[in-house]
Amino acid sequence: MGVQESELIAQLKDESTQSQAFSALIKKYQEQVYWLIRKMVLSHDDANDVLQNTFLHAWKGIKTFRGDAKFSTWLYRIAVNETFTFLANAELKNANNMTDLEDIMVQNLASDEYFEGDELQIKFQKAILSLPPKQRMVFNMKYFEDKKYEEMEEILGTSVGALKASYHHAVKKIESYVLMED
Repeated sequence: MGVQESELIAQLKDESTQSQAFSALIKKYQEQVYWLIRKMVLSHDDANDVLQNTFLHAWKGIKTFRGDAKFSTWLYRIAVNETFTFLANAELKNANNMTDLEDIMVQNLASDEYFEGDELQIKFQKAILSLPPKQRMVFNMKYFEDKKYEEMEEILGTSVGALKASYHHAVKKIESYVLMED
């Protein structure tokens, strides 16, 4: 596979190899981070914007990366923060009603050329959108990415017990939403 991640991390600390190492790490994690964001914002264009902001903030903060956690965990944490910032800004723009924002996001998803889902998938996404942002992030990370709670704890800064409870509540809310919609 080429250069190991540990070697790339070491190269991040050397200014002469920093840019090349950062590019290699971004290339390695770009798709995973994109889908983490995309499941929260739903629109391909919005996901790309948040992804670019994530990489920009990661590059600006590369000197603060200590290597205590995996690079992917550090990058995910930045992506989560950027996603929550995007959602908060979108909520402010549509301050009259959160349901309007959810409807707009679902409409954008349904008309997105990259979305290949059917009506059931749209209903499922609408149910996920009805969750509070942090609970939605927990659900997406566990359900779609099969992340371990311990890794989610590092990324989100929330205890394993709280994450398990949040996921359980999210599943119940989604189940209730889908059954109610039938």
